Amino acid sequence: MPGEPRRVGLLRAVNLGSHNSVRMADLRAFLADLGLESPRTLLQSGNVVFGSRKSPAALESLLEAEARARLSLDTPFMVRTEDEWHALVDRNPFPSEAARAPGHLLAVLLKHTVGAVDVRKLTQTIAVQGGRERVQADGRHVYLVYPDGIGRSKCTTATIERALGARGTARNWNTVLKIQAVLAG
Repeated sequence: MPGEPRRVGLLRAVNLGSHNSVRMADLRAFLADLGLESPRTLLQSGNVVFGSRKSPAALESLLEAEARARLSLDTPFMVRTEDEWHALVDRNPFPSEAARAPGHLLAVLLKHTVGAVDVRKLTQTIAVQGGRERVQADGRHVYLVYPDGIGRSKCTTATIERALGARGTARNWNTVLKIQAVLAG
């Protein structure tokens, strides 16, 4: 994508059943209509890469408002710069888990930074639930390892958001790396 700096946008909870459904072709057209450069989608879960000089915070506000108005889609967007995405990958505190079982490692992208107190609250919630998940945070990113698999875990997105006091969306490590590959061209 020549020209504009690249951004990664993740939509929260789209295409899960009939709630917040959007075709990726419609999402690409929507982004292009907003003047975002060369929008590209990945998978059906609301992962987009595009060019823009706007800040991630400005893009989140714009995309959320316009998606409600134009697509009847009411969902948060998490936007990161290309450098922030590379840092998310590089700072992964669970590299052996990422190599061994990337589908059991999630990166959760949050609306705002969480602190040690928030992470302790999530860790305590997991312990009370009897879970074996492990958590590490890095600013607006939380990494979670699900040794027993994600589908059986009680550590859901709602649990994570409630404990951390922040809205977010999660992607497994396979998806994180696929988005990294799109950024690499």
